[in-house]
Amino acid sequence: MSEEASNVLADRYASGEMRSIWSARGKVSLERELWLAVMKAQRDLGLPIPEDAIAAYEGVKDQVDLDSMREREKITKHDVKARLEEFSELAGHQHAHKGMTSRDLTENVEQLQVLRSLRLVLEKAAAGLLVLAKRAEEFADTPVTGRSHNVPAQLTTVGKRIASAGEEMERAMTGLWELLQGYPFRGLKGAVGTQADQLTLFEGDTDKVDALEKRVLEILQAPAHWKNVGQVYPRSLDFETVSRLYQLASAAASFSKTMRLAAGQELLSEGFAKGQTGSSAMPHKVNSRSCERINGFHAVLRGYLAMTESIAGDQWNEGDVSCSVVRRVALPDAFFAIDGLLETFHVVLRQMEVFEDSMARENARQLPFLATTTFLMEAVKAGTGREDAHAAIKEHALAVAKDLRSGKIEGNDLGQRLAADERLGLSGDQIDAILAEAAKATGAARQQARGFASDARNWLERFPDAADYTPGEVL
Repeated sequence: MSEEASNVLADRYASGEMRSIWSARGKVSLERELWLAVMKAQRDLGLPIPEDAIAAYEGVKDQVDLDSMREREKITKHDVKARLEEFSELAGHQHAHKGMTSRDLTENVEQLQVLRSLRLVLEKAAAGLLVLAKRAEEFADTPVTGRSHNVPAQLTTVGKRIASAGEEMERAMTGLWELLQGYPFRGLKGAVGTQADQLTLFEGDTDKVDALEKRVLEILQAPAHWKNVGQVYPRSLDFETVSRLYQLASAAASFSKTMRLAAGQELLSEGFAKGQTGSSAMPHKVNSRSCERINGFHAVLRGYLAMTESIAGDQWNEGDVSCSVVRRVALPDAFFAIDGLLETFHVVLRQMEVFEDSMARENARQLPFLATTTFLMEAVKAGTGREDAHAAIKEHALAVAKDLRSGKIEGNDLGQRLAADERLGLSGDQIDAILAEAAKATGAARQQARGFASDARNWLERFPDAADYTPGEVL
């Protein structure tokens, strides 16, 4: 007997709640709930569906035998027909699926799975945003050497750097929230979107057909619905969904990459749990493995983004099933990936360590370089031509950098060299004053970090339980 293949995204990384939404058993249960909702609505609107038949379906809805349905599908070569036969035989009636096509069932059930997954993602993202806010405030005043092109540039603060990631995350969350609030279900449209079979059942009564669809969508808690789809809803909606997830992942991915770079400079760590091992060969290793995993999830989502992009704008007439295999892989796995990413991101944010002494040493080493723009402006004010001053400062800065890297000098003496250069017209006292001011010159970084934290807490109005969220165990 062969062992079933494992979905690593679901089994290793995603939470139990997300797995439950997309499980085979969970999908069958949702399908049966939809069939029952349609039957009850049809009965209420006048179709002759006996109460005992509905009761019989209700009585067996939880009897889910996946193996039996797989055996049926081997014969039918049609997954919906196999599951319908199973349900009807268990109930002893044939009232399910009246006037429906396969897409009336599968499209709405899959969209219900997407809707529930979006809510779960947003809840976890809101919880993560609150942790980012807390950390941004905690380190709002902690200076760190800012980098552009990964090269020391000017001072910023750790809190400001955290806030930058948080603001990007909040932007993505706003897009997800808007998608969630207006997410359109396909509804009950029939084989090519005309509702022809339901109209036949209700003797051409369009009001009853409209009422049927409305009642079913209310049961599904659909925020909106398409009015003019064909066999399938536009797959550009799937692309929009995954692109929103990718945007959310991008904020965490950029921050994680920055953390990996900083960890290599011994400025911070993502944390190290008791008993954790960094390397099987090198006992001293404390690797940024969780941040690396986040970057990996981001790459995985990029792949699913490409997959859903390929089916957007590729619909033939009212629809076909060429997109099915793509969607069956891309949609659940994209949600497994973002769920695993958020769970991991939560752990990183809660456990990260900031080594302020190491940051202070780096700041001291880089400080004269970080003040070069101020040196330039003061030289200009002293009467030196801007380009001449720029050339002189550049000459000394490059020489100091070379001497530091070669070990010729131990401390950064750029200030002294500039004070000794008559071309700049700057005294030693002026240089010292500039350096003293530069050591605390983080601009508006402190205020920006605290401003972000304040804005982030507004999400508690939408997700009040986010403050109490605790991530699961991350392998």
